[in-house]
Parts: sequence; structure tokens; C-alpha cells
Amino acid sequence: MKLLAVFLKPAVLVALLLLFQMCQPNGQENPPMEGFNEAGSDPEAIQLADSVMAAQGGRKNWDDTRYITWNFFGNRKLLWDKATGNVRVDYLKEDKKVLVNINTGEGKVYKEGAEVTQPDSVAKYVQQAKEAWINDSYWLVMPFKLKDSGVTLKYLGEETTQAGKLADVLQLTFENVGVTPENRYKVYIDKETNLVSQWAYFKNANDPEPAFVMPWQDYQTYGKLKLSGDRGQAHITDIKVLDDVPESAFTSFEAVNL
Repeated sequence: MKLLAVFLKPAVLVALLLLFQMCQPNGQENPPMEGFNEAGSDPEAIQLADSVMAAQGGRKNWDDTRYITWNFFGNRKLLWDKATGNVRVDYLKEDKKVLVNINTGEGKVYKEGAEVTQPDSVAKYVQQAKEAWINDSYWLVMPFKLKDSGVTLKYLGEETTQAGKLADVLQLTFENVGVTPENRYKVYIDKETNLVSQWAYFKNANDPEPAFVMPWQDYQTYGKLKLSGDRGQAHITDIKVLDDVPESAFTSFEAVNL
């Protein structure tokens, strides 16, 4: 650019500089959520988070995705409307269904053959369903939430995964967010694919050893997203990304045909 400056008029040079800057990867295609601790996060960690978002399908495709449904380890089946916050939780090991809006906290409950109407019971089961969604969705879509509100990212360097592959490692810690902000995660990013390949979970941020380490493998394309349901010891199944869902899915306890 210094050589060009000798021959180009200032206005032309400024235009070229702006074009050059626009073409640089600066994370603007993946802006942080409000409340993300950008100041406390490592620039290299943020860049890695952006590379993961791109590899998993990209921010636009994530934002444009409307409905996701999945079976969480055979315990619950969830249907999530990302646009409205409506969530349907069908409990597979008991006669219970909860329809909840995770933004408003409002919902209704079906249990043991009838709708629950006692306010305290409704509030309890709705809260349980919301917490189930927080947990179950994180197991599926965590790679899209690396720059979420309350998150601080640190780059820990390179480590070898249990599968024997070298990976870049991010540390996630949380503040004033979720139901277990004391947790810590190490997220391993495959150096070839930029996909999350493993995570380690620490119940308390200062724990020296993780409570578990699990792979993220067998990625498939659902809609325009890449998702993994294989956690080694357990599997998330029946994953679907949908454009249309019957409105009754979030208003009626009747079974939904997806």
C-alpha cells in the first residue's frame, strides 16, 4: 500500500484502504451478544470462536434457523422455536409435557393424564422445563454460543484430544448467566475443520480436574447448520432443523407430527 500511495490520489487511496479493511476477518459477521465479556476475553480466543461459528454454518444461517428439535439422551424430546422462545418438552420416561416460553417464563403443564392447574405446581414444572432446555440445548448447540452474554473466553493453547488429534483449546467461564454460572468448560477445536471436537466440563471453575471429557463427533448437516449428536458415551438423536412447525405444537398437548 505504501508504493501505491506514491501514485494514487488521496481519495482513491482512502477508498482502497476502506475496501481492504472491509475484506479483513474482524468478527463483524459474528458480533457478540450483549453482555459478552469482550474486554476480558483473549483476542485469539474470540477469533477462534468466530472460526467455529463459520465452520458450523455461519452466523446468518444460525440466526435464520427457526425450529430445532432433538431427543436428549432418551430422556426428553424438545422442540424449540428460536424466533419466539417457545419450547415444547416431552418427557419420555414419565407422563409429562410442558409448553413454556423461555423468554417470558409462562407455560402450561400436562401430567399423568390431565393438565396441571395448581399455580405452584405449574410454576415448578415450567421452571424445571426451562432449566431442561438450558441444559439440553447447550449439549447440542454450544458451538454457536461461544460469544453469549456472560461468557469470558480464554485461549489455553494446543492440546491433544482423546482421539489423538491436536486441537486449539478455549476456556469458557460465566458470570451472572444461566443456572450454573460456577461451571467452566474447556472446548477443543479441531485445527483442520475448525469444528468443536471435544469438551471438558468442570462443575466448579476452580476444580483442578474435569467431571467428564466427551467427544463431539459424527457431524451432520441439518438445514444449513452442522451439528453433532455423538458424545461417545451418549447420543443426542432425532435431530431436525425445520422451517415450518404446526402452531399447535406450542399450544396443545396432543402429539406433534414433524
